[in-house]
Amino acid sequence: MPFLGQDWRSPGQNWVKTADGWTRFLDEKNSSYVSDRHSYCKKEDYNKENLFNSVNYDVAAKKRKKDLLNNKTKIQYFHQEKWIYVHKGSTKERHGYCTLGEAFNRLDFSNAILDSRRFNYVVRLLELIAKSQLTSLSGIAQKNFMNILEKVVQKASKVLEDQQNIRLIRELLQTLYTSLCTLVQSVGKSVLVGNINMWVHRMETILHWQQQLNSIQITRPAFKGMTFTDLPLCLQLNIMQRLTDGRDLVSLGQVAPELHVLSEDRLLWKKLCQYHFTDRQIRKRVILSEKGLLDWKKMYFKLVRCYPRKEQYGDTLQLCRHCHILSWKGTDHPCTANNPESCSTSLSPQDFINLFRF
Repeated sequence: MPFLGQDWRSPGQNWVKTADGWTRFLDEKNSSYVSDRHSYCKKEDYNKENLFNSVNYDVAAKKRKKDLLNNKTKIQYFHQEKWIYVHKGSTKERHGYCTLGEAFNRLDFSNAILDSRRFNYVVRLLELIAKSQLTSLSGIAQKNFMNILEKVVQKASKVLEDQQNIRLIRELLQTLYTSLCTLVQSVGKSVLVGNINMWVHRMETILHWQQQLNSIQITRPAFKGMTFTDLPLCLQLNIMQRLTDGRDLVSLGQVAPELHVLSEDRLLWKKLCQYHFTDRQIRKRVILSEKGLLDWKKMYFKLVRCYPRKEQYGDTLQLCRHCHILSWKGTDHPCTANNPESCSTSLSPQDFINLFRF
C-alpha cells in the first residue's frame, strides 16, 4: 500500500478494530456496505472524524514549518565518530552495506579540517568527490558536503590572516562550480537531491566565495628581524628543496631577484621531477634547452599535464585489514589482532573513494 500520510490507514478511510483485526468502516449514507462485526470502538468515536482530521492537518502544518525553519537556519548535521566498519556485504553479524555517503556522514571530517595535518587530505577528498562522486552521495551527505565546504571557507577566512592554502581552496571551488554547471545544465536536475533552486543558490554562494578569495592581496608583514633572504644561500636552497609544488617555486622566485636566481637552479627542478615521476615517464617527456641540456623546469610542467603528481599528507585515513575498520591515523580502534599497527594500510583520497565502488 503506498504511503499517504503519517498513518498508513489514512487519509480518506476509517478503520475499526474488531475481534478479527482491523476492518474498513463505510458510512451507511455513502455506501450500502456496513460492518457487521462487533467493534471495540465506541459509536461516539466515529463522530469525531473532524477532530482527527484537524489534528492531522495541524501535524502536517507543524512538519512543514519545522522543515522551513531547518532550511533557513542551516542546521548542520555532523557525526563525531572516530572510526567505522567498512563492509560491502551482509552477514549474520552485520546487515546492510557501507556506502561512500554513509562514510562521509559518519567520519569526523568537520573537525578534521581544523587539523593542519589533515586539512590538505580533506580538501583533496572534497575535490575528488566534486569531480565525479557528488551524485553518488545521499541527500544528507550532499548537505554535509556543502556544510563542510562552508566550514573550509570559514577556516580560510581565518587562515588568510597568515595567507595559507589559498590556492587549494580556489581549485576546490572552481572544480565544484564546474561540476555543478554540468549537472544542472547538461545532465539534469534529477541527479541532485533537493530543489534545483537550492543548488542554483549554492552556485551563487560559490561564486561569492571565489570573489572573496580573489580579492585577497598578500602584503608584507611589519616584521623587524631576520627574513628568508637574510639566510645563507645554502639554507635558502635547502628550504626550497622541501617544496613539492613547482608553482610555489615560481611564486617564491618572484619575491626578490636573488630568489629568482635560486629558483631557476637545474638541480632543484631535477629533484622535483624525480620526486613526482618515474624514470620511464621522464624519458618520454625529454625537453632540451638551447644549450643542449635538459630543461628540467619545462619538463616538470609538461609532466604535470600528462601524469598525476605524488601526493604527500601529514595525516591520512587508514584501513585495518584484520577487522575492516576505517579510522584516522593514530586513532585507537577495537582491533583483535596481536599487532594492530602491522594490519593498517594508509589510504590516499582516491583509494578512499575506490573503497566504496562495488
